[in-house]
Amino acid sequence: MYSAAEQFDSLQARGAAFLGTEYAIMGGAMSWVSERNLVAAVSNAGGFGVIACGSMSPALLEAEIAGTRALTDKPFGVNLITMHPELDDLVQVCLRAEVGHVVLAGGIPPGSALRAVKDGGAKLIAFAPALVLAKRFVRSGVDALIIEGSEAGGHIGPVSLTVLAQEILPYISEVPIFVAGGLGRGEAILGYLEMGASGAQLGTRFAASVESIAHENFKNAFIKANARDAVSSIQLDDRFPVIPVRGLANEGTRNFLNYQAQVLAKFQSGELDKTAAQLSIEHFWAGALRRAVIDGDIQGGSVMAGQSVGMVTSIQSVAEILLELRTQALAALGTRSRIAIAEGV
Repeated sequence: MYSAAEQFDSLQARGAAFLGTEYAIMGGAMSWVSERNLVAAVSNAGGFGVIACGSMSPALLEAEIAGTRALTDKPFGVNLITMHPELDDLVQVCLRAEVGHVVLAGGIPPGSALRAVKDGGAKLIAFAPALVLAKRFVRSGVDALIIEGSEAGGHIGPVSLTVLAQEILPYISEVPIFVAGGLGRGEAILGYLEMGASGAQLGTRFAASVESIAHENFKNAFIKANARDAVSSIQLDDRFPVIPVRGLANEGTRNFLNYQAQVLAKFQSGELDKTAAQLSIEHFWAGALRRAVIDGDIQGGSVMAGQSVGMVTSIQSVAEILLELRTQALAALGTRSRIAIAEGV
């Protein structure tokens, strides 16, 4: 009989090999949080750190990659938003820096960016919010997929990871799939590995780690919060669609509703056209997130967090978090083996 460690390592072997890491665990790309210090810490501890490019310019991304390289010689990736107006230039920055893995998020990857990443020799990872898109991405040459449930923090889709995993994992085997959203314990990761996932992506737990540059107020808010406190933002008017954002309920979430109402009034009066109004609403969260993460304004700022925030009970180092997740998974496998032996299975 294989040991618990051997069983677990076998389950995560495909994901770990794809990432070039000890743990098949990716760090979620969180704006203002997933910068060089946290990314390097995740990679140095055996996971796979991912830089959140967000709205960075090509020059800023180039500097961030170089800064990360100064802190780690381990593999890490870069997350690029498909809607970024300089996406093609950002891809070239990653390729020139020989970044091994590029994550395209926020929409269907444009063909030009997809081909550039592939032709440049990097591995391409895309988010698949539905089975039909997962199949499409595989056909287009994507090297791995992430399926992220609505339990996650930040910008989210409408479907839970529990459902996405059942819809996608049994039908896609051509490429590794990493699960994300609401993951806070090793037993849960183990369960998805047994369903066919190759690894996992975590954000919320790493956001509250020792190495995270997030303000102490931000981290302490995580420690005090329960899962039910991480709520999804509300869209006020169907004419101005809003990608839901999950964060801790506070004055900032209420301010977002008021802000939408103000923008709507400006649109109706002719002060803003539809495009300008939409952009104004979408830009609200960028400033609000920085106020929370960097300045520590956890009342007026946006404290983006997943529902796994209820499992953040202390500020741990990244290495401690990864070891704890593995220990929990091994304990679950060990318990199962002991029960099987006792029952003579």
